[in-house]
Amino acid sequence: MANLESGPQGLTRRPSRSAATTTFSTEVFDNEVVPSSLATIVPILRVAKEIEHERPRVAYHCRFYAFEKAHRLDPNCSGRGVRQFKTWLLQRLERDNASSLASRVKKTDAREIESFYQQYYEHYVRALDQGEQADRGQLAKAYQTAGVLFEVLCAVNKSEKVEEVAPEIIAAARDVQEKTEIYAPYNILPLDSAGASQSVMQLDEVKAAVSALSNTRGLNWPGAFEQHRQRAGDLDLLDWLRAMFGFQRDNVRNQREHLILLLANAHIRLHPKPEPLSKLDDRAVDRVMNKLFKNYKTWCKFLGRKHSLRLPQGQQEIQQRKLLYMGLNLLIWGEAANVRFMPECLCYIFHNMAYELHGLLAGNVSIVTGENIKPSYGGDDEAFLRKVITPLYGVIEKEAKKSRNGKAPLSVWCNYDDLNEYFWSSDCFSLGWPMRDDGDFFKATRDLAKGRKGPQRDSGSTGKSYFVETRTFWHIFRSFDRLWTFYILMLQVMVIIAWKGISPEDVFKKDALYDISSIFITAAFLRFLQSILDLVLNFPGYHRWKFTDILRNLLKIIVSLAWLVILPFFYVHSFKGAPDQLKHMLSFLKQVNGVPPLYIVAVGVYLLPNLLSAGIFIFPMFRRWIENSDWHIVRFLLWWSQPRIYIGRGMHESQFALIKYTIFWVLLLGSKFAFSYFIQIKPLVKPTKDIMSIHRIAYEWHEFFPEARNNYGAVIALWVPIILVYFMDTQIWYAIYSTIYGGFVGAFDRLGEIRTLGMLRSRFQSLPGAFNTYLVPSDKSRKRGFSFSKRFAE
Repeated sequence: MANLESGPQGLTRRPSRSAATTTFSTEVFDNEVVPSSLATIVPILRVAKEIEHERPRVAYHCRFYAFEKAHRLDPNCSGRGVRQFKTWLLQRLERDNASSLASRVKKTDAREIESFYQQYYEHYVRALDQGEQADRGQLAKAYQTAGVLFEVLCAVNKSEKVEEVAPEIIAAARDVQEKTEIYAPYNILPLDSAGASQSVMQLDEVKAAVSALSNTRGLNWPGAFEQHRQRAGDLDLLDWLRAMFGFQRDNVRNQREHLILLLANAHIRLHPKPEPLSKLDDRAVDRVMNKLFKNYKTWCKFLGRKHSLRLPQGQQEIQQRKLLYMGLNLLIWGEAANVRFMPECLCYIFHNMAYELHGLLAGNVSIVTGENIKPSYGGDDEAFLRKVITPLYGVIEKEAKKSRNGKAPLSVWCNYDDLNEYFWSSDCFSLGWPMRDDGDFFKATRDLAKGRKGPQRDSGSTGKSYFVETRTFWHIFRSFDRLWTFYILMLQVMVIIAWKGISPEDVFKKDALYDISSIFITAAFLRFLQSILDLVLNFPGYHRWKFTDILRNLLKIIVSLAWLVILPFFYVHSFKGAPDQLKHMLSFLKQVNGVPPLYIVAVGVYLLPNLLSAGIFIFPMFRRWIENSDWHIVRFLLWWSQPRIYIGRGMHESQFALIKYTIFWVLLLGSKFAFSYFIQIKPLVKPTKDIMSIHRIAYEWHEFFPEARNNYGAVIALWVPIILVYFMDTQIWYAIYSTIYGGFVGAFDRLGEIRTLGMLRSRFQSLPGAFNTYLVPSDKSRKRGFSFSKRFAE
């Protein structure tokens, strides 16, 4: 490698000139534009840039080593930007080869790098390593640089066939390797032995959390797991979980910091303060545990299963067991990758692994083997990632490919939410543990594997559980059915009042009220249409429906159809102007004596569920309790109205917020209907009657209006624009009222009060108090009083 022949020119394939047309800034090219697929060579290029002014030849070999490593990582340049990057790096090597060779101090490249490595270690690394007074950041960077230089030295020695390396170089390399492990990268807490002197590690709450995690008394360690650290006592509870369940080393490091910070934060916020402060209080452990496992306990209660958080009898072991459960949960979450978007899937994983953890600690014996219970997936290196997360991710990947980049209909593929819904039912426990490959959840990947061996066919799908989105304009009605139904019924009421000329004081008279009551027939028809749409739009997910879901949809159609038949019959029978022939057909209804008119009774029965829903709507606390209840009688009563789902239960606003919401929409809709009646509908009644009174009309387009006796075309042209405006002007009224309401809210919140930098600086003293009041969570409930001013503690 001392001459050009052993350098980059020796490669058999030269990059094309066209690949070099993209311009990179040579100042930042070395380590800032490295493609993501070649991220491992970034430290090498960083070292080359740092030492190129002092030893150009060593920097040249660092870049050449980076080029070789990049070529091994991506020989075909398939990654994004790899070809351009390698081309520019090759051009840089060709340009620097002659100049760096001229500035070489030693006779050979191997001696050049060896001397610089020894010099760097003796005069820089050793000088920085001053014990507790050392700058940890610079020292870690220096050890990383020394490690890179040793890699380059080994590569050059191999190229120049240098068989022996000086003993002092070997000793320095071993020292660098050991110190590199000690000065490991960290996020917030330097938990290695070299970071014990850092100020953050001197906090009592941090010491308490670290000490609690270090309590491994009573745990049985695998004999081959990091024996030197076992003898030194450097292992903690998370290391034991890694040894037993096969988590990744870096995941354990991250979650160790995560758990320590959670415990320390809860510990220091206790009131009254624990004594001594350097010992982790059980209240802090319980507080963190309740937050971490709130969703898991709710999930178990929803599915009717007992949770796996089983504690021992001894008081001294309880805290250790709780920390193990919390550590296991965080390690599962930290290594779950995209499966984190499926929280109930993680609950299922934790439920089974926590049960195995209890069996390990309790010394349970397997009935099949007669030996102590061991984790189902073993404690091999990265076993959890390979055996648990990878199969789940395979299902996600397969479903994502079915989407064809979002072009496929949503009914033929599943997103994260659809897959997560599989774990909202007790059927998910049919997967077992370890998870069976022939389970319903793995149907997509199982069919794909079979297709490779046999004839090619479309793979199956895990399927959607509760909601299937079908792209159709009917969603405009189905998604806002209550709004559209209300608008249509109010339009019918206003047309009847305007057409009959009924005054406001005569609305509740018998004849007028009877005419207006025909809106219930319209409501029955709209309800029948809604039940049909519910069945049709959800039909693509029929293969995941249960019998009770099918039964509910069919019964809704039958009941709505029955009301659509009953209400018109009773209405026509009570109508005085009904034809005599129809009255004779319904004469058997006269046999009912002592009962109010049947139509009124039918309407009362028809409105009973709506009245019940309105009553529950007024009291959100009662409604929240009903939706969150797991009682079987409550489930049966709610079965008709909605499917039982895990997410979204009991998510309702407070009573005061509900009152404000109701007043807002009452004012808005009152203004809308008053405007529609007096400005749009009532003025059109007289022109419409005048047009309808004209009978002698001869249409030239007799195909469209055969034997027409009234001017229907003119009536339709007159009313269609008004009807469209009636249905669409709500957003105009909403814009008006939301602007007015937003102005009042902004005035009371004093928005825009700070208008200059001077006024902003004058508020800096109260900024910490405002931050603590609104952004820092507190367990104490503070009184929320109404005030036009806001003052915070300074």
